[in-house]
Amino acid sequence: MSQELFNQLEQKITAAVDALEMMKLENEELREENSRLKEDRDEWERRLNGLLSKFDEVDTSSAP
Repeated sequence: MSQELFNQLEQKITAAVDALEMMKLENEELREENSRLKEDRDEWERRLNGLLSKFDEVDTSSAP
C-alpha cells in the first residue's frame, strides 16, 4: 500500500471516529432533553388531571 493511500485511509478513519464521538454527544444531549420533556409532560398531565377532578367535584355537588 502506498503512503498516499495509507494517509487517505487514516484521514477517513479519523473523520469517522470524530463523527461517531459527536453523534454520541448529541445522542446524550437528546436523551437528557427527552427526559426533561417527559417530566414536563408528566407535570402537565398531573395538573390537567387535578383540574378535571375539580370539574368532577363541581358536577357532583351541583347534581340534584
